[in-house]
Amino acid sequence: MTWQATYKKWNDYQSLDKDLKQQLVGMANSDKELEDAFYKELTFGTGGMRGILGPGTNRLNIYTIRKAVEGLANYLEANVNDCYSRGVAVAYDCRYMSKEFAVETAKVLGAHGIKTYVFESLRPTPVLSFAVRYLHAAAGIMITASHNPPEYNGFKVYNEDGGQLPLQEAAEVIAKVQKVGNELTVPVKEQQEVEQDDLLTWVGEKVDQAYLRQLKTISKLDLAEIKQKDPLKIVFTPLHGTSHDMVLNGLQQLGFNDIHVVAEQAEPDPEFSTVASPNPEEHQAFTMAIEQGKERNADILIGADPDADRLGVAVQDGDGSYQVLTGNQLGTLMLDFVLSHSTPEQITNGRLIKTIVTTEMGRAIAAHYGVETIDTLTGFKFIGEKIKQFESTKEHFLFGYEESYGYLIGDFVRDKDAVQAAMIACEMASYWKAKGKTLLEAINQLYEQHGYFFEDMTSITLKGKDGAEKIGEIMTNVRENPFTEIGGLKVEQIEDYQIQERTLLESGNKEEINLPVENVVKYLLENNSWVCLRPSGTEPKIKCYYGVSSNYRKQSKTMLENLKQEMEHRISVIVE
Repeated sequence: MTWQATYKKWNDYQSLDKDLKQQLVGMANSDKELEDAFYKELTFGTGGMRGILGPGTNRLNIYTIRKAVEGLANYLEANVNDCYSRGVAVAYDCRYMSKEFAVETAKVLGAHGIKTYVFESLRPTPVLSFAVRYLHAAAGIMITASHNPPEYNGFKVYNEDGGQLPLQEAAEVIAKVQKVGNELTVPVKEQQEVEQDDLLTWVGEKVDQAYLRQLKTISKLDLAEIKQKDPLKIVFTPLHGTSHDMVLNGLQQLGFNDIHVVAEQAEPDPEFSTVASPNPEEHQAFTMAIEQGKERNADILIGADPDADRLGVAVQDGDGSYQVLTGNQLGTLMLDFVLSHSTPEQITNGRLIKTIVTTEMGRAIAAHYGVETIDTLTGFKFIGEKIKQFESTKEHFLFGYEESYGYLIGDFVRDKDAVQAAMIACEMASYWKAKGKTLLEAINQLYEQHGYFFEDMTSITLKGKDGAEKIGEIMTNVRENPFTEIGGLKVEQIEDYQIQERTLLESGNKEEINLPVENVVKYLLENNSWVCLRPSGTEPKIKCYYGVSSNYRKQSKTMLENLKQEMEHRISVIVE
């Protein structure tokens, strides 16, 4: 169907939701706006879907949610034993329409006779992952758009292991979703009916308490070490999201009591009104926390994104100011802390799991402790999938992380977990404080020991249909006109994950890459440096990652800047 025909189908539908109908009326005179809303169906990808709220097949609304749930229900009926009684766990964050979408999920599943466990109020994403395992549910759904702008929401699907769907399962669910006919006429039961029929159960405190009990198990310090002579001073911001209660309860049960919450950012707010972006990757998100950290002379500032799967940290830099650690720095520090506080028995056959765009410093530190590193594609679902595989091998999980502020310590959750990360970050800061060091001094000590591994990333936003086409042009150009040198560094290997092939430039030999297909190109350069280009799977962005290493800080900084300048210039030429 043309977008005009699809728009007409919606506009003529007599039972269309009143709010969506009113928005359609407001769009009636803008062909560009209507085309973008109806020219395609909102992509249900390997992690679910994320999109702008509003009417249309390319928007997130009750009808596109119903279609996604209908496809998932059909998949569960065909593939998961006892899915009707085991049910589906559903959680949601603070965004517009989040709770409404959770209820719509229960209404569609109820029409299939599948039970739904819905949290009575907002919860972090990692608690949803935990709940799937704790309730022995057949699947899980998280309604969230993570740190996207306020106009977005999303729908993430988890399997019975509590991890995001691996590629094969995702492909099967996507196929079921695509087979659903008219999204406007998906059968639903009313909320009152599913509640009366015991097909909708509201859950909360019991799951929370079970999660908090598990949280204690990742602790690496005893109470006496935490309650030292000069206890750690913490400033915490939930950035208007879901992490407030869990992080406070988790820290307090470990023995941390000097915690100041940024009051202006403590309450859930779908507009995220005090920040330009509720993303701890972006330093502006810490502006208020830094102000209050200075007032209180805090040792560490911690901030979680709205659905509490990413954690950022800022620490004192010695002159009363605060520096936000990069995701790679924080992950490296936590990895070293976890491994240095693990017994030889715990480390034996233990594994670090990281993504292909995460710092290589992690590999160096893991090797120092005799731990093997496993690389995955970008996305925590691949880390969760590896943890599941360990159940049938002699390997066991020690730590997982990605450069975009995602970390996991305890495998009772199978997705990145900002609550766990907050616990370990504060224990780590307390440990180093007792030794008279800040976390900045600790990371510098690791640089001196293992080498100056520096990383950065360029992110270009290209929205809409035109933007998607431009991102495609960039990837095509890079493949058809490959670099032989970048920033003065010779290219030694080119990895193209779309064809699962590694090319060794000097010999011309080719090797198979034993990872799933993905639209990613990575250049491996001399001196253990690298550049990687990948379109985002969840946002209208193309990202270029850079990594360098040397024995000297100044040398690594220069190498990194040269890589960035050359890649940004080439991308800008293509975009223009």
